[in-house]
Amino acid sequence: MASSATDSKTPSNGIQYEVGMCTAGVDGTDQNVLKKHVAFFDRNKDGVIYPWETFQGFRAIGCGLLLSSFAAIFINVGLSRKTRPGKSISLSFPIEVNNIHKSKHGSDSGVYDSEGRFVPSKFEEIFNKHAHTNANALTSEELQSMLKANRVPKDFGGWVASFVEWKILYILCKDKKGLLQKDTVRAVYDGSLFEQMAKEKASSGKQA
Repeated sequence: MASSATDSKTPSNGIQYEVGMCTAGVDGTDQNVLKKHVAFFDRNKDGVIYPWETFQGFRAIGCGLLLSSFAAIFINVGLSRKTRPGKSISLSFPIEVNNIHKSKHGSDSGVYDSEGRFVPSKFEEIFNKHAHTNANALTSEELQSMLKANRVPKDFGGWVASFVEWKILYILCKDKKGLLQKDTVRAVYDGSLFEQMAKEKASSGKQA
């Protein structure tokens, strides 16, 4: 049975949520951790994520119309073809969940390996190297420093993808002190944070 710990957070957007730390699936042995990360956005659970599902997922966790629309376009256009090797381009830009590991871009943290497995040492490295103000959190400046350190020369697509991913995470999940907590980041990697944020938003009855 998986063990868990819970840490209550209050992001700057006012939505309270609990970060569930499930140890199973983030120990480097689970082949499907990256799939779990994106599974929340497969709204009808058919193994394919369309732009409107990405949009619905972002709305479900409390994002506004503009950010949700941007995310749906950016993510699906950027990842669709990579997850559909050998297939022609589809103007509906579907993302195939089973092939999500093929969409892994450069200039990232390395926390997911090439097969989509979680690499604990790389996760710890984020905070060991860049969390100077607080050992278990990143400030906006520290996050930017991490992104710069991870850049592969001339990998402009990877730079943009990493920046957008982390910037959205920071905007959504920073606490009232402007810190992105370690437990929050880890919960994002296994996808559990999305489910919890959606539950909290639904129970609060707030509209983005």
